Amino acid sequence: MRYVSGMRGSAMAVVVASVALAVAGCQPGAGGTDTGHGDVTPSGVADSAASSPTPGDPGPDSSVSNSSTPTASAPASSAPAPGGPAATCSAGSLKATARQAAVRPAGTGTGAAVVEFTNVSAQTCVLKGHPTVAGAANGSPELNVPLTVKPTGAATSVKVAPGGKAWVKLTFVQVQGEGDGYCVSGSAPVLYPTMVVGLPGSGAHQVALDDGQFAECDDTLTVTAVSAVRPA
Repeated sequence: MRYVSGMRGSAMAVVVASVALAVAGCQPGAGGTDTGHGDVTPSGVADSAASSPTPGDPGPDSSVSNSSTPTASAPASSAPAPGGPAATCSAGSLKATARQAAVRPAGTGTGAAVVEFTNVSAQTCVLKGHPTVAGAANGSPELNVPLTVKPTGAATSVKVAPGGKAWVKLTFVQVQGEGDGYCVSGSAPVLYPTMVVGLPGSGAHQVALDDGQFAECDDTLTVTAVSAVRPA
């Protein structure tokens, strides 16, 4: 009887040990791998890998920050700045008058005349250059006789404010003698009731002397450039 009881105790011990081994075989080991398959991933590793960015990966929100970065706008087309270069005076912005010059060649003709240009517009404008000159009758500019001009002095820009003035001086070949006079060259003196004075880019202006008419010789004269200083 003792023998039988000992056998039964041993058999129960073997069964219990077998069950314990079977249960242990169903649990992951300390390394997290199944010795029977070798492919089991440790619990939680896959989840943490999916939720954590890899080194150097800017993450899913980086594209948003890039797209929200403001970009520089294209520069606007340039416009003339206030106080910039003034435009050339138009013909309509000028009033021209003429008087006999105080300083002129000796003789009995006109000798020399100063032509004054007044800016009658509301805008500052610019005059520059030497004039052209033609002799003319009263109110008959189509009968102009172009005169040969000899420019003197350098041409510079003269800015003329509203109401401001600029000048040119015309010096003729002087008539000599009394009465109708004579020309040193031997040609006959010529008398013009008016002169047509043209300025580069600023039109042609017909002027009469405030005292007398234009008497000259040889249809040749010397002209100054436009000046901001009134000549004598």
